[in-house]
Amino acid sequence: MRVDHVSYAAEAGGLKATAARLSELIGVAPVDGGVHPRFGTRNVIFPLAKDHYLEVVEVLDHPASDKAPFGQAVRAASEAGGGWLGWVVAVDDIAKVEQRLGRESVPGNRHRPDGTELKWRQLGIKGLMADPQVPYFIEWDDMTVHPSAGADTSVSIDNLQIAGDPKRVREWLGPEDTFDKGGIDFTFVAPHGTPGLLSVTFDTPGGKVTI
Repeated sequence: MRVDHVSYAAEAGGLKATAARLSELIGVAPVDGGVHPRFGTRNVIFPLAKDHYLEVVEVLDHPASDKAPFGQAVRAASEAGGGWLGWVVAVDDIAKVEQRLGRESVPGNRHRPDGTELKWRQLGIKGLMADPQVPYFIEWDDMTVHPSAGADTSVSIDNLQIAGDPKRVREWLGPEDTFDKGGIDFTFVAPHGTPGLLSVTFDTPGGKVTI
């Protein structure tokens, strides 16, 4: 179990403008990720070092976005001005998470512009609205086409600042020895405030950049 990616909801200017702003800040070129047909969303990807990535996501005018929890969460975040949506943890076997939490994962997929299809299963999306301090879980079908594959950058995720209770997050993640922080620091603030991912600090050649 490890951090897979962080997700940022498009701001008022839209997906491309938001991605351009973040690209200038961290010095990584954005890549068109494609459409999530099951969720009514689309994204832009920033492949990062250490098998991580940053995703900027935008809701589409599509029926799926009204039904799928992920589409609902993205729409709500963007309508509130955009910003950090949440963080995501990758697992090798999501069936174990299903059993521990008593929930069922759902399939996801998207086609990149080059035609490559990415497939995965995810669990915990409703938490993006109900309790966004906790991550959702993802199991990739094929890691050779993972969004970080081929990343040509030294930029990496350095720190996640989370408003919330570390005990709550620890319970959600499960046994501590199953979680690999991968060199990422976690800072918890405001345990009794509104929960969520407040900021992400990136380690770049020009120094640390916090968004």
